Amino acid sequence: MLSALDLVRRVEAGELTPRAVVDICAEAIAACEPQIGAFATLGLDAARRAAEDPRLTATPLRGLPVGIKDIFDTADLPTQYGSRLYAGHRPRADAAAVAMVRRVGGLILGKTVTTEFAALTPAGTRNPRDPAHTPGGSSSGSAAAVAAAMLPIAFGSQTGGSVIRSAAFCGIAGFKPSYQLIPTVGMKAFSWHLDTVGLFAAGVADIAFAAAAITDRDLRVDRGAPAAPRLAFVRTHLWPQASTAMQAAVEAAARAAEKAGAAVSELTLPPILEEAYRLHRTIQDYEAFRALAYEYDHHRDALGPSLREQLDRAAAISAAEYDAARSVAKRARAALGDWMSGHDAILTPSAPGAAPHGLASTGDPAFNRLWTLMGTPCVNVPVLSESELPFGLQIVGRFGRDRTALEAALFLETAIKPK
Repeated sequence: MLSALDLVRRVEAGELTPRAVVDICAEAIAACEPQIGAFATLGLDAARRAAEDPRLTATPLRGLPVGIKDIFDTADLPTQYGSRLYAGHRPRADAAAVAMVRRVGGLILGKTVTTEFAALTPAGTRNPRDPAHTPGGSSSGSAAAVAAAMLPIAFGSQTGGSVIRSAAFCGIAGFKPSYQLIPTVGMKAFSWHLDTVGLFAAGVADIAFAAAAITDRDLRVDRGAPAAPRLAFVRTHLWPQASTAMQAAVEAAARAAEKAGAAVSELTLPPILEEAYRLHRTIQDYEAFRALAYEYDHHRDALGPSLREQLDRAAAISAAEYDAARSVAKRARAALGDWMSGHDAILTPSAPGAAPHGLASTGDPAFNRLWTLMGTPCVNVPVLSESELPFGLQIVGRFGRDRTALEAALFLETAIKPK
């Protein structure tokens, strides 16, 4: 994989130019893309021309190539939202997140594959770890492009579990920041109280560097050894849904973190969190039925069967049910904030297990929905193996404490590395 930090340091040292980095990515794309299918559109020629600008080497991202999930509007590349309804669609302006990337010297190398409107129907991208397995969804293209060393940084989004689950399945770092840390303006909405812009990179330090550069916040964690965190090992009511191997991986990570100096406590979440988890779908689907009102009302038969059925069911959710669910979620966020006051982060699975075989499903987001609803920062820490598909360990931080969550994730990543 391509380390964003390593590439930036080599550009700073004069060992590489931004154009050379673009060429490295282009070579990997030529070699891997036919098998993986991570891109909806490529803009290599434009990126090569932009890479010649000498001012790039003075920007925070130093001209690093970035992939953009194809639900973010781009003025210079088609934006098709994973839907045939928008084939060839050309927005007149960039999404806010895309503009932020360009302002800090990122070069948009292409649009990465998304599922239809970032819902659950698989889009055909394959997992670089084993092409017979799903790379997750809906940010499948972004995760696969980073895992295949075609990009050092890619943008995704998470409404249920699309950043953390895809990162886990592909064996890379994924970061879902606190809700609204990165603006969703110009991103095709699915659920406006849940949609969260996220990032993919090779490792935790890489993803923290990228997030810091793009948001202009103190999020970097590579400038010193991370402090030993206070971790809450939380199994949640979903623990029986995790595979035996996944359970063992999380338990081993908790022991490794404790051995490295972390304070680890095994705790149970307040009961209202389980209730909130069950209501995630009510909020998501009620909003999706309205966010996609035009597409559903005018082109229902052109939608994929899975999304069409989801929206058909969503039509029956009443405003009273939605408002009640929002009320529970609000109380659950307050309860979680109080409960976490003595801990820096939660350790829990990123997914039920490794990437499922086949491309008929993007996998189960069960271990992600609650944290998306809570708006908390989440980081996937990959557990890699030479003989098996990767597992993902999920670090969940307190709302607004994104740097602390990233630092805890780096500590865990360091603790579980083979010595």
